Amino acid sequence: MSSADQVDGKLPVGAPAPSTLRRSLTTREAVAVSIGLMAPSVAMNINPQAAAGIVGRAVPLVFALATVGVLLVAYCFIRLSQHFNHAGSVYGFIGVTLGPRAGVVAGWALLTTYVAYGACTVTEAGLFPADFLKASGIWSGASWEVVTVAAAVLVVLLAWAPARNTTRALLGLEGVTIALITIVAVVIAVRLISGNAPQDQDFTLSVFSLPHGVGTSALFFAMTFGFLSFAGFEAASTLGEETKGDPRRAIPKVLLGSVLFAGVFYTVISAITTMGFGASKAGTDRFTASSSLLGDLGTTYIGSVVGQLVSLGAGISGFGCALACVVGASRLLYAMTRDAFPNSRIGRSTGQDGRITGSIAVVAAAAFVAVAALRMFSTSEPLDIIFWTATIGTLSLLVAYVLVTAGALKFLFFSGVRRVARWEIVVPLGAFATLGYTLYKSVYPVPAEPYNLFPYIVGGWLLLVFGVVLINRKLANKIHRRLLSEAGLTSREEPVK
Repeated sequence: MSSADQVDGKLPVGAPAPSTLRRSLTTREAVAVSIGLMAPSVAMNINPQAAAGIVGRAVPLVFALATVGVLLVAYCFIRLSQHFNHAGSVYGFIGVTLGPRAGVVAGWALLTTYVAYGACTVTEAGLFPADFLKASGIWSGASWEVVTVAAAVLVVLLAWAPARNTTRALLGLEGVTIALITIVAVVIAVRLISGNAPQDQDFTLSVFSLPHGVGTSALFFAMTFGFLSFAGFEAASTLGEETKGDPRRAIPKVLLGSVLFAGVFYTVISAITTMGFGASKAGTDRFTASSSLLGDLGTTYIGSVVGQLVSLGAGISGFGCALACVVGASRLLYAMTRDAFPNSRIGRSTGQDGRITGSIAVVAAAAFVAVAALRMFSTSEPLDIIFWTATIGTLSLLVAYVLVTAGALKFLFFSGVRRVARWEIVVPLGAFATLGYTLYKSVYPVPAEPYNLFPYIVGGWLLLVFGVVLINRKLANKIHRRLLSEAGLTSREEPVK
């Protein structure tokens, strides 16, 4: 049995008692964080174009296969969440399975992802609403910078609210936009099936097959874009200390449900949008040139007002994602600081509702300063900020996922305790293959500048953190003792089924 299984749940002698979070969230509210951080509405408006440029009409096939790949990775999170519940998510999971140094790197990688995605999505929360204000004539001089600042302030205010209120806001924001997109998709599907499409597009299942001349190598390359649309599904694992009842049963259900919902949504909506533009070469060209897939289709198939509302909804979804990023990142920072520097205000909760205002302030400031710095010193184009920060966040996320997969392999199959059926080892091995290929395709062929620099930036950043905990043995040992003493990281053995 691993050392994590032998602890008695007590703190080391002389260690200050850690502040605690309040268990106030229902399973539905935990779902909101995972769905909010994935932001399906934004993903379906701006992510599929890259895949279409590689595989043409076969975008829905890409998302269907990507769903299978993500389920392999989700298996690792689900199995670990059945044994552990911790605000630090991968930091805690990996800290007790691979050791404190690997845990710190995994936690820091995921924290970097959430901060980078926060910068990305708060920019989206400024860009899309600003475009809506100008297109609708409400404010012809709307500036994305001004709207972004307003969105950032509102994100902080909502993040400081009790966790239950914040998650409800997330669920409402994303739910409204998903509902609007679903309505638009249904109208498009009806017109396609009835033969009443504006440019004689038709309903065809050919979108689930590769066009002539496109091979499986291109398909798997395009899968990287589908795979990355699921980034953030694991965010609910940061709420293990705040979920009511038994989080070791609730959180795994949330993780699985979030991936399945997103997979079905992405596959169906991408199929309808692909058919909506047309499964021909001309239709694919229009598809890849669109800056807002559902917004453009809403305008074409229903009317300009609907198209504008969908674009506004994408901005609202971006706002919800930024809020989810701050919620997830603040829990990670809180958990890591609680163990490494327990007397710090960042590692303490306050009030009867267990708010973590210090960590929220730090992660929000980091995300918003990143946006301001890029705008002031690098580019005036909001799309540059969106794509640059998204790429950095994704590369860091892949590192965290690889470590989670390694931790699950060791804990489930190589710790001396039979926790699952032996045949299940094929699942994390499949996850390793998927992650390795995705990471490989993210860096090779070498992308154009500045994207060629991002792997070195992320790698250097994470190596720096690893170097600190490697050299500072006292700090690593203190983190290790704290992790082993936290009840949420004491494994509960379950019979093999």
